[in-house]
Amino acid sequence: MESEDLTVGLDIGTTKIVALVGNVTDGSIEIVGIGQAPSKGLEKGVVVDIGQTTNSIRKAVRQAEKMADVNINSVYAGITGKHINYLNNTGTVSINRSDSVIRKDDVSRVIETAKAMQQIPPQSEMIHIIPRQFVVDNQEGISDPIGMTGTRLEADVHIVTGASTAVHNLTRCLDSLNIEIEQLVLEPLASSHAVLSSAEKELGVLLMDIGGGTTDLAVFKKGDIWFSKVLPVAGEHMTNDITVGLQTPLKVAEEVKVEHGTVFLDEDEEDKKIEVATVGGDKKKRIPIKNLAKVIEPRVEEIFNLTFQELEDAGYRDLIPSGVVLSGGTSLLKGIVEYGNRHFDIPIRRGSTPEDIHGLRDVVESPIYATSVGLLKYSVESNDYLRNGRKTINRGETAISDIFSWLAKFFRK
Repeated sequence: MESEDLTVGLDIGTTKIVALVGNVTDGSIEIVGIGQAPSKGLEKGVVVDIGQTTNSIRKAVRQAEKMADVNINSVYAGITGKHINYLNNTGTVSINRSDSVIRKDDVSRVIETAKAMQQIPPQSEMIHIIPRQFVVDNQEGISDPIGMTGTRLEADVHIVTGASTAVHNLTRCLDSLNIEIEQLVLEPLASSHAVLSSAEKELGVLLMDIGGGTTDLAVFKKGDIWFSKVLPVAGEHMTNDITVGLQTPLKVAEEVKVEHGTVFLDEDEEDKKIEVATVGGDKKKRIPIKNLAKVIEPRVEEIFNLTFQELEDAGYRDLIPSGVVLSGGTSLLKGIVEYGNRHFDIPIRRGSTPEDIHGLRDVVESPIYATSVGLLKYSVESNDYLRNGRKTINRGETAISDIFSWLAKFFRK
């Protein structure tokens, strides 16, 4: 298998590390290798122990290499965590030439201006700068202004930043394994490539990726990301609640959550009981499953309340007529979709694996793998391109030179 046909997505989560190897043929992805390991050394998406994190990544990568019979030396790596922030900004340039035709260099100048006009917070660095729309002489909603006539060009951009220490500690883990990072990709942006349709992104939709340590939010409108936020509350908190509420060991609490966890019960389950180990581990007790639901429901309610409060505060609550799409391991919790539909009067569905994924599709069709599958699709769909011919400028790139490089490739294509 030739290396140029391969792409690798690496989801570095709080509870698990997943490495997927994809073989790309004519834009279609065949998954040929998967590796997974428990995540140790991360807290709420942030590296707190480089040695443990590196070891967890090594295990997942080695498994994927063995299955795919390849050597992995570069990856598209997901990044999340409570340190992630976003900024929206605009830039404006004048078109000072006789024919007033907007060219490639004008687009690169206006994006660079938008970036320069917004001061990145101290001790932070840019992960993405994503053009949302262009405005030509006050005409809004333009996705590609090249070739249009105008005297004033504006760019509306979404800038994603992360704490420098968090970004550098993550890259150090991969550096120590001699693995190059092709791009660091915001995890909800990656997941969106796996579970959202183009129609949903165009009309307006919220992605809630509820993982172990964080809940990643992203609002899409008119095909672009308009808002992103990372909430430091997710599935791990439910596990901790079960540990305290049912007085059972942490490992048992996680198993109980995965096997029996529910937000609310059907009538025929009201009297059902489950067997749970005690804290000492030498005895077991039977408890009503409704007690488990009473422990889990308040945390689910908190996650939804925090999410919609963030949207209210940002002014985006009314921009998601397509509703909410859930992904991540915690989205598998029984009744979570129905709970959201009942309590928040908004359509909610659970995300599913896209149809153009082949190979080990049955292995990764769970929303647990939305980020890692999304990283593969991101690597293909935005490998030098981002939807509709626009570039996402990523951490470490030089905006002017890379925009020129992309534009040259785009027009050759």
